[in-house]
Amino acid sequence: MKKDIVKILEKKTVWEGKFLRCVLTTYIDSYGIVRQWESFERVNCKGIVAIVPVTDDKEVLLIRQFRPPVNGYVIEFPAGLNDRGDTLEEAARRELLEETGYSAKEMIFLTEGPMSSGASGEILTVFLAKGIALNHLNQVQGQGQGVGKRDETEDIEVLKILINDLDFKLSEFRAEGNYVDLKIFGLIELARKYLAF
Repeated sequence: MKKDIVKILEKKTVWEGKFLRCVLTTYIDSYGIVRQWESFERVNCKGIVAIVPVTDDKEVLLIRQFRPPVNGYVIEFPAGLNDRGDTLEEAARRELLEETGYSAKEMIFLTEGPMSSGASGEILTVFLAKGIALNHLNQVQGQGQGVGKRDETEDIEVLKILINDLDFKLSEFRAEGNYVDLKIFGLIELARKYLAF
């Protein structure tokens, strides 16, 4: 008969790199069987944030970025790690500025939850950024208009898309060979509850 108690017995680091560590977790499942599970964790990270930035002109900001794990470009919302001891909202404001060059007057918590619970314990916290405006003080020479001080590995193109054209444009990007982050579809629907248009 199935038991209701699942218990982690041990977590052991198998390998650790600069940004990630591989962990082997030994646990008792709901049938009382001892099992092991491989997963990864971020190193020196207190959460991950994503931002749904929307302008007063009904435009959504997305980014296009090369992602080595999928060997291709991905269309996604600005996002990043809370690796500096900030609050999650502070991290979201910083990442929005770094990746897009925009600042937000208002940050609204949208949701939080696991991104890939079979591979990682990462919890993503998502904010809607309203009243966004280009922060000219944060522009960096040679990185394009509106681009902030990015991390060394970030090669980002900022995309502004009318919210009503989003589905069409995402289909176009996919047809051009880009991947589209699936989180976009659900997060934009959550954001619409807070938008007056």
